Amino acid sequence: MPEALNYAQFKALLPVLALITWTLVVWLWVMLTRIPTMQREKIHPQKGKYTDQLADLLPEKVRNVSDNYNHLHEQPTLFYALAFFLALGGGYDNVNVALLWGYVIIRIMHSFIQATINIVVYRFYAFVASSICLFVIVIRELIRIFLI
Repeated sequence: MPEALNYAQFKALLPVLALITWTLVVWLWVMLTRIPTMQREKIHPQKGKYTDQLADLLPEKVRNVSDNYNHLHEQPTLFYALAFFLALGGGYDNVNVALLWGYVIIRIMHSFIQATINIVVYRFYAFVASSICLFVIVIRELIRIFLI
């Protein structure tokens, strides 16, 4: 554990490491599905210059993994900033840390849904559930900072 952080602060950052690790796992999943598919289908890499053109050439199961990788770079940016805000700003209580872990677990579930069955309503429920984790943390922090 870094000396600059206390144990509670460090615990608040572990979900960050977990989601970054998961994002890299999904990156590997993309590489292990996209490259062999492009080779097998004789799709020239230059066709990936614009992702919408490449998407039309790839099978759905390969696109789903790639789309999920992109999704892991959208809303999770708020998660990362919020986790660091909590760790550095004092909001790293057990409830917020549990919500951070909840976010990570639900995002991993979202990835599996999107990369396998890709039923949009299930993805939507997972997205909403993960978003609620962020909303609750933000509301708790606003109350902690401005009302207490």
